[in-house]
Amino acid sequence: MIPARVRDQVLRAAAPVRQGRVSRIVGIHLEVEGVEAGIGEAVRIELGGGQSLVAEVVGFEGERLVCMPLREVRGVRYGDRAVALRRATQIPVGRALLGRVIDADGVPIDGQGPVEPDDVVGLELAAPMPMERTLIDEQLGLGVRVLDTMVPCGVGQRLGVFAGAGVGKSSLLSMVVRGADVDVRVVALVGERGREVREFLEHDLGPEGMARSVVVVATSDEPPLVRVRAAIAATRIAEWFRASGARVLLVMDSLTRLALAQRELGLSAGEPPSVRGYPPSVFRLMAQLLERAGTDHVGSITGIYSVLVEGDDLDDPIADAARSVLDGHIVLSRQLANRGRYPAVDVLASLSRLESSILPDDRRRLMQAARRHLAVLDEVRDLVDLGAYQAGTSMEVDEALEVVPRIETVFGQDISERSDPNDAWSRLAGALGVNA
Repeated sequence: MIPARVRDQVLRAAAPVRQGRVSRIVGIHLEVEGVEAGIGEAVRIELGGGQSLVAEVVGFEGERLVCMPLREVRGVRYGDRAVALRRATQIPVGRALLGRVIDADGVPIDGQGPVEPDDVVGLELAAPMPMERTLIDEQLGLGVRVLDTMVPCGVGQRLGVFAGAGVGKSSLLSMVVRGADVDVRVVALVGERGREVREFLEHDLGPEGMARSVVVVATSDEPPLVRVRAAIAATRIAEWFRASGARVLLVMDSLTRLALAQRELGLSAGEPPSVRGYPPSVFRLMAQLLERAGTDHVGSITGIYSVLVEGDDLDDPIADAARSVLDGHIVLSRQLANRGRYPAVDVLASLSRLESSILPDDRRRLMQAARRHLAVLDEVRDLVDLGAYQAGTSMEVDEALEVVPRIETVFGQDISERSDPNDAWSRLAGALGVNA
């Protein structure tokens, strides 16, 4: 007996091909009539001269399909032939992708030749069911002392890095990619400037970081659908490695540019704008994509997502929506960066929601003691900077003035340095004058 899935595939392949035509082009999308296709399926536009353009169905306008092209619509004419491909977009996956730089379709762009994938899969996959997720109770070393001690990350946790422009976000992400104690790293560069991609790969990531990494790139000049697909493709690749039992680190830079790309798609497809011009599909996409990371009964995906906050405004709609879904947030401070402390992590504004589940009691006490000293000094910093504080006025402040410089020395770290979590905790204990 023929399996139902195989029978359906054969019947679909044998069905007559129904052709349509391009009936309208509006902004960044085109409309096709006379073709039957579902949301997410691909349509090929025949441009003549042997050239074609692939677009994805994102909506309907009456009897017409609203399609987003995977490249610029230049050259498309009214009446060009359109054919439904009867399939959703697929990408190659496998260990052959390690050490490679690919685009949103899984095609290598690093000049090192084609790859031989282990499989070809669709982009969409449901998030693990809640009861299938294993509990997060083990700390994952990120190789950055201030994170390992003050914003600890669990295996399968999802953290956001919130920062304005020029505060050291890319440098911190590169430190995490190189230093994390994982089997595989998947890096998604969504909407990056073309100039910065190679700089990130060669200067920030380096050969060591690339060795066990898959880098998915969609630059800012590419169509919005390609930028969205790059984020989804990176997540799907990470899911394939997780299904093989691997510990995966998924780093996405940035969630904000993904939201901007989806906003272009949504508004062009006719969605009504809601919060600050963002249509509802933006927040739905973010929630769906972030929920696909995490643990299952086989492996784990630890997600680190950067969020670019405009004017250092942490109440930006995208930042606020991301915080509501993520399991913690790392805030980078422009003031700390201006004072020359890198990584410029604002410890008091950062939080890991799983610290009580992944840290033993002695390390939690160290973290709380360090936070207490930092908070005390933060309250009187203006007086200290002005020289208005008199020693002996408060024992807590006097102790903080003595201890905090030692703590900040522990937190400071060169971009090329990789830290061991146990060493980081020992250094923090030494700075606090406690036996580790």
